[in-house]
Amino acid sequence: MAHFCSMCGPKFCSMKITADVREYAAGLSDNEKAALYPDAAQAGMDQMSKKFIDMGAEVYVDKAEAAKEANKAL
Repeated sequence: MAHFCSMCGPKFCSMKITADVREYAAGLSDNEKAALYPDAAQAGMDQMSKKFIDMGAEVYVDKAEAAKEANKAL
């Protein structure tokens, strides 16, 4: 891949900027990605909260089968 195209030059090149942004995004942790999309993170937390309540709001679930069934819905 070229480091810059002949149209823009080495000081400002949209191809280089795009490659840099993609490289940066690939290096983000899951928490950093979630911070970029707080609505999606909140939706996931809401979904898991509902699952917890539907399973009886117990921290320790004796019925492993109930947990497996609840995970199938996800």
